[in-house]
Amino acid sequence: MSSKRASNDPASTPDSETRIVEFLAKFEPAEAALIGACRERLRAIFPTANEIVYDNYNFFVIGYSPTLRPSDTIVSLAAAANGVGLSFYRGATLPDPSGVLLGAGKQNRYVRLPSACVLEDSAVRDLIQAAVRQSQVPLPLDGKGATLIKSVSARQRPRRKAEGAG
Repeated sequence: MSSKRASNDPASTPDSETRIVEFLAKFEPAEAALIGACRERLRAIFPTANEIVYDNYNFFVIGYSPTLRPSDTIVSLAAAANGVGLSFYRGATLPDPSGVLLGAGKQNRYVRLPSACVLEDSAVRDLIQAAVRQSQVPLPLDGKGATLIKSVSARQRPRRKAEGAG
């Protein structure tokens, strides 16, 4: 099997944070800082959600879910060498009057995040609120969500742009 699975223990551990720091170290420092800033803002938006973390072949992903089930994820922070985005798991069915959602898949849509400030844009906040309303499982009303390292792929695409790539 090409990935290691985390235990089913839902509690966040100091090891979770240590591993996230290790995952971010694979990115250029500016990109790692952007991912960290976006994560901080999303944690403020979703304080009771669980963070489900994947360091997969294509992307480093932190999903925000009311449960520990990936299928309940409302939004995900997704990062690769070419940038950072906010992925809406069921984005194809979200109202998007401002036309900010990108992608043409049957289910997923995303917004590019060149800055964490994009998360404060009113059109993006409206999308986030619509995604929360659309969620099949409500977010807990109180408490603090856990951080769970769900999987780490043994093979991964480079997290930094190739030399000379722009």
